Amino acid sequence: MPTKKYLVTLTDEERTQLEQLLRGGITATRKVTRARILLKAADGWRDEQIAQALNIGRATVERTRQRFVEGNLAALDEGPRPGSRPKLDAEAQARLIAEACSAAPAGRERSTLQLLADRVVQLQLTARAICLSSPNRRQA
Repeated sequence: MPTKKYLVTLTDEERTQLEQLLRGGITATRKVTRARILLKAADGWRDEQIAQALNIGRATVERTRQRFVEGNLAALDEGPRPGSRPKLDAEAQARLIAEACSAAPAGRERSTLQLLADRVVQLQLTARAICLSSPNRRQA
């Protein structure tokens, strides 16, 4: 069996931080799982053993080892996830929230998603117009 490329060696301070994270209060499950992976890897467990003990995939163990070697305890934190970028930036989101929380348009009891989407387009809050309408949309 080839030797591991990414070996986890914890300092006393890092081990203490990980153990406190496990004993602490509310922490994201993924972060706790990564902490357990690192502790077990530092104790000499094989990837297959860690994966089986924590009921996760071996690739998760390998990725966590690699992230730790490349960035220390930053391996515990979430990285960016794939997917499309948000349609609105922070300023536009704040404006949309303000619009949603303001008084309803005249003749309406409350704002609907369609009215808010139309308002986003009217205010030009996004370069790409958000269109929630369908060909069968009823006019109010």
